[in-house]
Amino acid sequence: MDNFSYLAQSAFPLVWILVPAIGAFVRARHARSPQEALETWQRWWAIGALGFGSLWMTVAFLALPDVMATAIGFDRTPFMFEIAFANLGLAVIGFRAASASARERITIGLGAGMFLWGAVVGHVYQWFANGDHAPGNTGGVLVNDILIPAVMIMLAVRSRRLPATPQPTVEIAA
Repeated sequence: MDNFSYLAQSAFPLVWILVPAIGAFVRARHARSPQEALETWQRWWAIGALGFGSLWMTVAFLALPDVMATAIGFDRTPFMFEIAFANLGLAVIGFRAASASARERITIGLGAGMFLWGAVVGHVYQWFANGDHAPGNTGGVLVNDILIPAVMIMLAVRSRRLPATPQPTVEIAA
């Protein structure tokens, strides 16, 4: 595999971080309060990074299992079907997080983190123990698996710490 192809395959997963970050940055500039900006970031991150990123992995593992096996440096196994549906679960909770409370988003981030951070341990182990330098094992996937749940948790914790936006009161004339 040539260097450009390896780099492109290795970096592709970063799309699921960059697109939501750019979208949230652009949209949050128009927010009327810090709370609204933070909510924008949380929704973009939940839907774009966790939701669509995980949905992409579901489709890729189900529709292109041979390509995915090559990308991660393994032979095709029935385990890939299980990974597809684990990612579908992450997609569902990612989409759910768009309308969740801060407390629920922390829980969703922790749940996603248990799977994704465990995957990081597996990727790093394969890298060092077996020399697996496949682009789907040591590239952008590591960044995604670490940052997607971590950022979701950090945004939700920040949201819980911000004071609520005061609601305007409307007086009704008697």
